[in-house]
Amino acid sequence: MKISKNDALMWFEFFSQLPEDEELSPKQEEIVYATFAQIEAAVENRNVALMSKIKNLKTLENRTYFVGNENKFSNGCRSCLLGTGLGAVRKTNRCNLNCKFCYNYGHIDEMPPIGEDFWEIGGTKFYEKDIDLLLSIYKKPTGIAYVYLEPFMEIEKYFPIIKKFSDAKIHQHLYTNGTLATEDTLKALGKAGLNEIRFNLGASDCSDKVIENIGIAKEYIERVGIETPMTPEFFENFFEKKQAILDTKLDFINCAELHLNENNIYNYYGENMYISRLGYISPIWSRELTLNFMKIADEENWNLAVHDCSNYTKFARGLNLSSKEGKWFGASSYACEFTRIPYEVFLPILRDESFKFLIEEELPYGYKIGELMF
Repeated sequence: MKISKNDALMWFEFFSQLPEDEELSPKQEEIVYATFAQIEAAVENRNVALMSKIKNLKTLENRTYFVGNENKFSNGCRSCLLGTGLGAVRKTNRCNLNCKFCYNYGHIDEMPPIGEDFWEIGGTKFYEKDIDLLLSIYKKPTGIAYVYLEPFMEIEKYFPIIKKFSDAKIHQHLYTNGTLATEDTLKALGKAGLNEIRFNLGASDCSDKVIENIGIAKEYIERVGIETPMTPEFFENFFEKKQAILDTKLDFINCAELHLNENNIYNYYGENMYISRLGYISPIWSRELTLNFMKIADEENWNLAVHDCSNYTKFARGLNLSSKEGKWFGASSYACEFTRIPYEVFLPILRDESFKFLIEEELPYGYKIGELMF
């Protein structure tokens, strides 16, 4: 059904007041899904219009979009979207910053430790000495990524494990906010064999120190890039320091569509939100800013790749990973990160008179307010 914005608003105001343990009827669920479909269709229409203005927009086998130098597109992203997926390696459970877009916002000090001398790979705990056994049994992944929190809190622990995977010819990339990096540690990472490092430049509000570290990293590590959730703050800060950033000769910029979970969503309460394929919930401005960012990069012919790491990309990622794992046709790990839909976060977009549904129809009999038994 093509529910009207006014009907959707009335229903969502009702849903947002329900007790958390009260379940919806099937007809009420239909109304929820119809509303989400209407919002998503309108958002997609806006994004398609923005994409049509990017002259040299490219795709990676239709799994994601990018502009710029294809040779500089992240090999870690290629592994994620075309290879065996994103093989996560976890170690550090601490961070020196507290970013409002962080999925662990408000719980940084509560993150469980991996364990003394352990590394978590594929959900299993390994000692460094176990890696040879792991590699002798499993088929080598096309790439692995060091994730969790801030590795430079204890970066010296990473050098031996990176060397071991490097000797096995496995592509490795590492995420950092960059504030604790030094020339010595970046040089040591390069010497150990790290293939790619990604700086979350938005975490430091594009600080001069981190920009300098990006340039230093480029001297020692093969591929250097930025990966940051796209927010209005990052967009503004980046362009204030655009030339200094581009002068580092970085290879790529991954503009991640900001998606929210129960920890960070209320940092963005009041923003216009949508839900993508009944999975990730995001502010609609995140991908719009990315597409505007890509348009500028394309027009100015930046010598790097700018990647639209959107919710669509995450959906493709989940399908690719499941297919490589031999799961059933259509299986994917892509899903909503909320145990209960936060109906109240969709009220602002439904109340926004400037946001229009593409088509509206009257609700069928039995679906209007007052016609359903509660």
